[in-house]
Amino acid sequence: MKRLFLAVVALVAVTISASAVAIVPQPLSISKHNNTFVLLPSTMLVCDVEEFAPIVKYSQEYLALDHFAKVAPKSNYISLALDKSLAEEEYHLSVSRDAVQIVAGGYGGAFYAMQTLFQLLPSEVYTKQMRLPAVVKGCDVKDKPKFAYRGFMLDVARTFMTKENVLRYIDYIAYHKINKLHWHLTDGQGWRIEIKSHPRLAKVGGFRGGDSPINAALGKWNEKYGGYYTQEEIREVVAYAKVRNIEIIPEIDLPGHSTALARIYPEVLCKNADGTPRKSGAVVCATKESNYILLEEILSEVCALFPSKHFHIGGDEVNMSQWKSCPDCSAWLKKSGYTDGYKLEDMFIGRIQAILAKYGKTPSVWNEAAFGGGLSKEAWVHGWKSPEICKQVMAKGYSTIFMPQQFFYFDMRQSKHENGAIWGGCFDVRKVYSFDFAKEGFTPEEVAQVKGFEAAAWSEVFLSQGGDKSIDFIEYQTFPRLCALAELGWGKNGGGEWQEFHNRLYKNHYDRMADMGLNFRITPPNVKYNNGALTIEKIDNSAIYYRMEGSDKRSPYRGAIRTSKPGKYLFWAEYRGAKSPEVAHSSHYKTLKPKVTLTSSLKAQPKYGYHRVANYDMNMRVAETYKAGDWFLFEFEEPVECRSIEFITGSHAVLSRLITKGYLEVSHDGKSFHRVADLENGRAKLLNPKPIKAARIVATDDDVPGATIRLCSPIIYPKW
Repeated sequence: MKRLFLAVVALVAVTISASAVAIVPQPLSISKHNNTFVLLPSTMLVCDVEEFAPIVKYSQEYLALDHFAKVAPKSNYISLALDKSLAEEEYHLSVSRDAVQIVAGGYGGAFYAMQTLFQLLPSEVYTKQMRLPAVVKGCDVKDKPKFAYRGFMLDVARTFMTKENVLRYIDYIAYHKINKLHWHLTDGQGWRIEIKSHPRLAKVGGFRGGDSPINAALGKWNEKYGGYYTQEEIREVVAYAKVRNIEIIPEIDLPGHSTALARIYPEVLCKNADGTPRKSGAVVCATKESNYILLEEILSEVCALFPSKHFHIGGDEVNMSQWKSCPDCSAWLKKSGYTDGYKLEDMFIGRIQAILAKYGKTPSVWNEAAFGGGLSKEAWVHGWKSPEICKQVMAKGYSTIFMPQQFFYFDMRQSKHENGAIWGGCFDVRKVYSFDFAKEGFTPEEVAQVKGFEAAAWSEVFLSQGGDKSIDFIEYQTFPRLCALAELGWGKNGGGEWQEFHNRLYKNHYDRMADMGLNFRITPPNVKYNNGALTIEKIDNSAIYYRMEGSDKRSPYRGAIRTSKPGKYLFWAEYRGAKSPEVAHSSHYKTLKPKVTLTSSLKAQPKYGYHRVANYDMNMRVAETYKAGDWFLFEFEEPVECRSIEFITGSHAVLSRLITKGYLEVSHDGKSFHRVADLENGRAKLLNPKPIKAARIVATDDDVPGATIRLCSPIIYPKW
């Protein structure tokens, strides 16, 4: 055995001495040394702290160790011990030739010490099939996070995620020392949690399309789809997260974003101005006493499922016009001497807060709910709109979860030509990592009110990008941006320099994420074109491939490509199954904007008229619901010659507010038309068409009542 030990040490000595101890997030303090520890099948896990027993069991799965003791032998062991002089998530880890010794202030510190140990091992530890013997890099680590709240918000209301995928995601964020999962369980598009006193909420409200009262949206127009979690599944997820030091904070979004609730119980809605019952809407009436009885029955069940003392109740984007047109709500405002709808929201939130208090919970809310003046200072406010809005929340004295959309909404696209939402910005991992309170103008006193950071993965775009495999797109959108979030939450203890962090990512953490099973995003290469030569500048150690536009044939990039048409080539990076987006020379993205006249059988909203489309200025909005036979006609001043042209109803990023069934017909002379394509998710794209003088989109189905469809400018790429 001694000879085996010496042989293993000799085999890896060069590798260990040449590589840095590259941990994500970077610990507070690391001292490297040459005394490596060799993990053997006989290595003992040692722990006499009963509280740490789940961590021991968890670690055995990854380390392939069966031997356990409460008292340490002389050597060849990994020990976990408690030191209450340390903070709850603080730990010290020491790797010597004889042992790996961990001392932690609490369960969280012990769990995170084990995550650091995993990163000191070969990346295959994450596969739970690591070959032994394995070498642990020699070092002493002293570590603790700067922020107590390091969160991730998972929206399963818009696009449902199975229990198994939620568990996978909990593992992913636990590996990165994220300790809060904000679980967005209800919204307008779905109700995802079983309520035994009101079973129809989940059994009916958990699905949309088909015979569901909730209309299909965001894709899958011709089928019923969705799902929900039983209370037993919720308990399983909560228990799974607890082992991984993750507190789950549930969200039932109120009083807005309540379409799913109202489809099941329309009586929760306000009355119309004439006193008749409202048939549709997204806002719970604030003055109906029956609503508070119903909501307590719902919330009491949810409270019992989640040990967290915090309960997120929404409070965002409330359509207060529904309250102001309601005879009862407007009468309450008048009687109370108010005209501001925020006062009604204050009253509503106050009532819900009182219900939660009965069950030992305190509320968390979105930042809109903090501006009425009545929210308890015990509440946590999630500041999502902007850093400036977060400042305003802090000025009101609220503890703030910092998550401005411009940095931390991970459903946003990561570069201009990628998929993803666009309304909150366009940014990649580098911008996330770049966030700095001082640069954003925050004082130390303001930063002291920040409980921590949270990223969000709103799922409107996920279903349309991946269908049943939308989990792959969520992973692509989240990682490695979440690695940067983890660094911010830990306090950027590694120094905060982008290049240093990026080196840790691609030299070390790419392999870890690959072995975790993540479908992560790689930074794309830089494309350059000079003197007729198309060349690639690599960003990391990934392999580069390319294809010609219109072809799926992939070729490895081996050097400069001589061409007079650089835009025809698309390049991307790959590393162990992970990919970058495709990128090309700037000429690839050049579009035409020929003069066009747009008319329709439908009226446009005055502020968002057809001129916006004709001017290639964002999209327009229709003022009325469409019927089968309604149309949009594009008439070009001159016939358009192009290599592709795309017509889009709805928006560029999200499959909503579009014509679900219809077709495109074109005319080459401006008089006679012929049908050339059916709409797919509201779109039709033609490749290398004959010159087009006019094009017409025709609906063949009826619109969802009350919806407002949109129309985008055509996207036209010139011939080469």
